[in-house]
Amino acid sequence: MTSTGTDTTGIDTTGTGTTGIDVTEWTLEMRDRADLRPAAEPPGEMTFSLAGTASPDLSRALYAAVGARVCWTDRFGWTHADWARWLARPGLATWIAMAEGTVAGYFELEAQPGGDTEVHLVGLVPAFVGRGFGGHLVEQCARRAWRRGKVWAEDLGPARRVHLTTSTLDHPNARGNYLRRGFTVAAERTWRKAVPDPRAVAWPLPADPRPV
Repeated sequence: MTSTGTDTTGIDTTGTGTTGIDVTEWTLEMRDRADLRPAAEPPGEMTFSLAGTASPDLSRALYAAVGARVCWTDRFGWTHADWARWLARPGLATWIAMAEGTVAGYFELEAQPGGDTEVHLVGLVPAFVGRGFGGHLVEQCARRAWRRGKVWAEDLGPARRVHLTTSTLDHPNARGNYLRRGFTVAAERTWRKAVPDPRAVAWPLPADPRPV
């Protein structure tokens, strides 16, 4: 699986069963769309759809399905309202990858000021990890990031830089996949991160569904 699960969302999160882990984190960037290098073709057809309706429930489900096994936990403390506010951000776009009749993965992009485009999240669900889909997913994610202002975020202008953050918590092949697609290392840091247990997280709902 290829994934980036380190968020700079500005929303504080907490969790139970938290463990301190030494994490090395890399900021990767691509400054010219000509630097994008294609991946090998996946073993089967993979299609990509831009979500036309913001859905906190679906985004939370995708976040858990793709990221729980590689410690995407930064958003696990979010309420339903937090998710709704995040998805309402101007320039945020969620793309869903389909293969073999089911959801294979997704990526989340944000058109930021000055032409920066951030890949907040990209990854495969476990059923598609290790099967040759990851390189193609990252390639298509980067291609769509560079098509900002044309096929999405039409009012925010073209991309001048695409960037993401990955770390040693992500899948071991993630960083290498990004580098093979043409990303380069812009910054590196090692720090101790508090990581809650991904297995012990409540599911956020807008309200208590139980009848009074």
